[in-house]
Amino acid sequence: MLQPIDPEASSASLLTGTLFALAAGLMWGLVFVGPLLLPEYPATLQSFGRYLAFGLIALPLAWFDRQALARLTRSDWVEALKLALVGNVIYYLFLASSIQRAGGPLPTMIIGTLPVVIAITANLRTARAGARVEAQLPWARMLPSLALIATGIALVNQVELAHLRADPQADLQRYALGALLAVGAVVCWTWYPIRNSEWLRAHPDRSPRGWATAQGLATLPLALVGYALTWAWFALADVPFDMPLGPNPLFFVGLMLAIGLLASWLGTLCWNEASQRLPPSLAGQLIVFETLAALAYAFVLRGQAPQPQTVAGIVLLVAGVLWALRTRPAAQRAQAHPN
Repeated sequence: MLQPIDPEASSASLLTGTLFALAAGLMWGLVFVGPLLLPEYPATLQSFGRYLAFGLIALPLAWFDRQALARLTRSDWVEALKLALVGNVIYYLFLASSIQRAGGPLPTMIIGTLPVVIAITANLRTARAGARVEAQLPWARMLPSLALIATGIALVNQVELAHLRADPQADLQRYALGALLAVGAVVCWTWYPIRNSEWLRAHPDRSPRGWATAQGLATLPLALVGYALTWAWFALADVPFDMPLGPNPLFFVGLMLAIGLLASWLGTLCWNEASQRLPPSLAGQLIVFETLAALAYAFVLRGQAPQPQTVAGIVLLVAGVLWALRTRPAAQRAQAHPN
């Protein structure tokens, strides 16, 4: 059966979705802080530790979401497992490794290309069979916002590269590896929000909170296995690290629980709410909120104000987001999803 898809999202839905995306960005910006606060902890331990905390937090939450979880089919749980592996574990492993090698701002700005990359990929992507067909955003309408966001990212990135060139202690090969790992994180998080949004918008009757909890439950066995393998590898390779919780156990556990609750579960919940209200190509551009939050946290940790060129870049990022919110998809008729 053919049903028309309204090209004009309601103002209330657009505003609510944007606010949820903003909240998700503020939460996700915290993940850039962990590797800077725990430089002595390997990235593998931080990644598996964070998602072990996420999975453990999801266990009691599963009781409150038991009705929503009971509605999930086997294929839904397989999808949750894929999203957990790529969008959680592998993504954060790349990101934490990148930040430890290149510092906070450079990986932040590489990750900051996500709004552009996701928006373009979402517009080019052909929907899978049986999935809801989204009305595409016309390229002519997308280009101004994408250009503003890309220019803002380039300005801030130029400042950080100038800092790098001026530092006589800088290890360029280490920074280059950090940049490459950040690109790997971009690949993971280009795939994750598009795939996640496809599922949510194909199942508008499902609970975004329940889907966030399901991903937490799917992450738990992955994190347990990863943590155990890391512990075993350290023992076999005689790595001088005090397992299982490292040299600062209370701070490590507390930070992992905080990031697991705020960035992993609450951030995922807010993003799911945004994804259910906004087209993927528009929602993808709003990931710029994560970049802005991460930059703000990085400058707070540095104890210094951003340079004028950095401020100009941030202003352009915000302008790009505001322009993106004015963009509407073209009118289109699409086959309704069977669910």
